[in-house]
Amino acid sequence: MQRVAPPLTTRTADFWRSGADGVLRIAHCRACNFYMHPPQPLCRRCHSTDVGFDPVSGKGTVHSFTINRYQWKPGMPPPYVIADVELEEQAGLFVQTNIVGVAVEDVAIGMKVAVEFEQAEEAFIPVFRP
Repeated sequence: MQRVAPPLTTRTADFWRSGADGVLRIAHCRACNFYMHPPQPLCRRCHSTDVGFDPVSGKGTVHSFTINRYQWKPGMPPPYVIADVELEEQAGLFVQTNIVGVAVEDVAIGMKVAVEFEQAEEAFIPVFRP
């Protein structure tokens, strides 16, 4: 699957570039220790602006998913799985992603997965594999 690079904005560029070393980084409030995704410039829990991108384990659980069977984007032939993965660092911390390395029919809610990255220009897109 050939990825189309997402737009790199001041709010999201650090997230998209952070996977270059194979480590998933998530926006993290250093004042109250709260992780946020998608990235926000201030903490939605305590409203601190002391937010940066910090490493997480990259391990999670498939919370929900759908199998896309239509060609929506160039370079992404169907079928493929779009999933909400809950990261193990914090309850309710979800990343919307693709599940790779497994037949789409074998993906299941509750499946344990780990991150890997697919490069698209300057971006490193996190995808998850069982």
